[in-house]
Amino acid sequence: MSKKGIFYLAFFTVLIIGFYFGLREFIPGFNKKRFPPISYIRPFSFINQDGQAVTEKDVAGKVYVASFFFTTCTSICPPMNNNLKKVYEKYKDEKDFLLLSHTCMPEIDSAEILRKFADKMNVDTKKWIFLTGRKDSLYNMARVSYTIDDPQKVLTKIEDDFIHTQHWALVDRNGDVRKIYDGLKNAEVEQLIKDIPKYLEEK
Repeated sequence: MSKKGIFYLAFFTVLIIGFYFGLREFIPGFNKKRFPPISYIRPFSFINQDGQAVTEKDVAGKVYVASFFFTTCTSICPPMNNNLKKVYEKYKDEKDFLLLSHTCMPEIDSAEILRKFADKMNVDTKKWIFLTGRKDSLYNMARVSYTIDDPQKVLTKIEDDFIHTQHWALVDRNGDVRKIYDGLKNAEVEQLIKDIPKYLEEK
């Protein structure tokens, strides 16, 4: 091959490589693997800490983390909520990010009780929303939509059923559950904090 041919080959190789890296840098999601979602969010209707209805339409287009707890819990819930507070502090100013904490004891956690709990946590309830509702609907969300509890654990009588999980679901803008995290493991909490921007970039 002539020197001129080698020059043109090298020139176009560099051009193609530069074009490729330019796409990676300036186009969100370019060349990023999108794994199939774990699950997807079914329609729901719950009541927030202010007594207002919240449905899947209110979180459409948002990235959010879903968790389950109850206000009188003294075991896994306090450390789990402290870890959620870290996520909240990091992204509380991000307009397209939310935290949704569902009670697993709605017979105790009324909207009023959840409001007092939110005030104690000192958080903005437009960004960190606390939800109550029918127990069977809440548990169905945990097991079927968020997949953070085993659906095989369903008991015949809803009154005897109980969810106590430290797992969180990360939901993308499309309402797809993308990853599950253990809210008691610092490494997984830190990974969640690192993962969130990736899903905020997706349109």
